[in-house]
Amino acid sequence: MEVGTLLVMQNWYEDRSDEDVFAKEISLGRVAEEAGFDSVWCAEHHFDDYSMSPDNFQILAYVAGQTERVKLGLGAAILPWNDPLRVVEKAISLDHLAKGRVVMGLGRGLAKLEYDAFGIPMDEARGRFNESAKIVIDGLYTGVVASDGEFYKQPKIEVRPRPNPDRTWDDRIVMAAMSPDSIPIAAELGVRMMTFMQFDNETHGETINKYRELFKEAHGRYPAAPLVQDFVVCHEDEEEARRLAEEYIAKYFLSVIRHYDFAGSHWRETKGYETYQVGADMIREAGMENAAAGYVQANVWGTPEQIVEKYRARRDIWGCDFNANAAFCFGGIPFETSEHGMRLFGEKVIPELHKF
Repeated sequence: MEVGTLLVMQNWYEDRSDEDVFAKEISLGRVAEEAGFDSVWCAEHHFDDYSMSPDNFQILAYVAGQTERVKLGLGAAILPWNDPLRVVEKAISLDHLAKGRVVMGLGRGLAKLEYDAFGIPMDEARGRFNESAKIVIDGLYTGVVASDGEFYKQPKIEVRPRPNPDRTWDDRIVMAAMSPDSIPIAAELGVRMMTFMQFDNETHGETINKYRELFKEAHGRYPAAPLVQDFVVCHEDEEEARRLAEEYIAKYFLSVIRHYDFAGSHWRETKGYETYQVGADMIREAGMENAAAGYVQANVWGTPEQIVEKYRARRDIWGCDFNANAAFCFGGIPFETSEHGMRLFGEKVIPELHKF
């Protein structure tokens, strides 16, 4: 099992500037390498304190210069918000800077706030993503970008620098697949699945194994291990870990609800996002407090020994290997607490997960 960490860049602090939060969290990229993590990831988000990472290529280029070993994961580039030609150029350039350490993530995006600000109708999101994903994947392999689709008209052009012919992008492209309609697309494209823990292990296991079987049907083999993201609290004291989790993972959950308007009713009217209305309705029916408590339980927290057993139980339930991704700084948790938990996780948890 490979183990990564996600930089969230979330400013839920009353006494810290955006610049301070941004700088300190980027420093966790270097900490990750020191602590034994295998990869560092960064999402793409805009216009909100939910996640201040408007250019994850730029952020990871900085991390590349601070590190030598860890893989650099784009988790993900939101394709409808970006010109596919520029995505290919930036990914190949970053891969050269990092000497082949890049893992390319593809995403569709969920926040109406972000779509509205970019002036892109959310009804076009699925069509834009499907069209762009094929352009980007082909461009990464060939170094040539061309399209005559509904959304993207690109005369054939070769990017420079060219991709390194001695490296392959096989198993280095992942796709955020969080909804029932995204899973078949990830399988068809032949890319690894990336998912965030929101429900119990059994529910996620059904989703992951459906993806695995669809991938095998399409490509004649099972895919590389999916990437599974948790929001993690690691502490030597069990009760302190519980307290921190119940406060800060719950606060992160509330930030998700607010940023994506998951408690709203617009999903059923938005083409390509109708399935999200089911989750929104479940949240309303359960009540925000119960929904937050369920989210806390779905993620990973505890002492190092408890965390190892939680990962072990998850793998046993799913019946397949997966790569673990852990975010430690979120929801306004004190920075020193998150760094301590990250280093403890690296010392006590990662060596055990590497044995799986």
